[in-house]
Amino acid sequence: MTMTGKKERLDRLAEMVNRDDERGVSLWQEAFRRLRRNPAAIIGAVILTIFVLVALVGPFFVPYEPKDTIGIREGLVKSGQGIIPGASAEHWFGYDHQGRDVFSRMIVGARQTLLVGVVATLIGLAVGALIGGVAGAAAGLGGRWGRAVDNVLMRVIDMMLALPSLLLAVSIAALLGASLSTVMIAVGMVSVPVFARLLRVSMIAQANSDYVLAATSLGVRKPKIALTHIVPNSLAPVIVQATLTLATAIIEAAALSFLGLGNPDTAQPEWGVMLADAQSYLGIRPALAIFPAVAIIITALGFTLLGEAMREALDPKLRK
Repeated sequence: MTMTGKKERLDRLAEMVNRDDERGVSLWQEAFRRLRRNPAAIIGAVILTIFVLVALVGPFFVPYEPKDTIGIREGLVKSGQGIIPGASAEHWFGYDHQGRDVFSRMIVGARQTLLVGVVATLIGLAVGALIGGVAGAAAGLGGRWGRAVDNVLMRVIDMMLALPSLLLAVSIAALLGASLSTVMIAVGMVSVPVFARLLRVSMIAQANSDYVLAATSLGVRKPKIALTHIVPNSLAPVIVQATLTLATAIIEAAALSFLGLGNPDTAQPEWGVMLADAQSYLGIRPALAIFPAVAIIITALGFTLLGEAMREALDPKLRK
């Protein structure tokens, strides 16, 4: 997608949630009613509920220690000789190349993957909201000098939007060095321009609302108007985008781990690292790559389905 296409899509999302509901029904009440009738939203919510439960509760009930090389210790796994046993009654997903239980590593890896996705999204949301909030307040309430500040900030954001997201993430990760924190920061910074532009457009639209004019006429200071009135009413598109960003954050974090820019401790289970480790053994045990790949795809699909359903539910043109 080109930079112009990205900007138009973000502007459209911001505009959708800044229109008044003529029937006087709360925006979120109407959206929730539509979500309950949307099969895609239900499927996405079910997938995410299962994923979160597995990530939070599953590690307490895994049958084996995920770092335990039980297969090598028992002489069952000899990866150098091409011997890696598959699924059995005791080991549902079989062993990996180091004799570790794959099922236990998948369960524990879900928590690590969720942690990376959530923290990366929060980093992008925090930094992007700060930049977008300053730019939106400056453009909507700051007059000539405010528009100058807005122009400077948005040119920086446009430059970030012009770069392919994965290339930007790889560049940041390469500069900071391989680590789990690096993955979170790199993936989070990729989403900064998206959140910044969304909040800015939404705040500019809200700046022309009647309640802002009323507060201004009563002598309320502009910083207070921006923080207590405009920002809370501008967060709907940002919340929707955060759900969609979680999906891309998980995929991009897995990609960085696959490229060797993630956690250098490969014994620590994480789906992207497991996928990278499996590449040398595709001819022997392709399931070692299939399990984490399918888990990443299904999880990203769940976030995408729910995020797209929320976007449609907030679109006033689709309301009945």
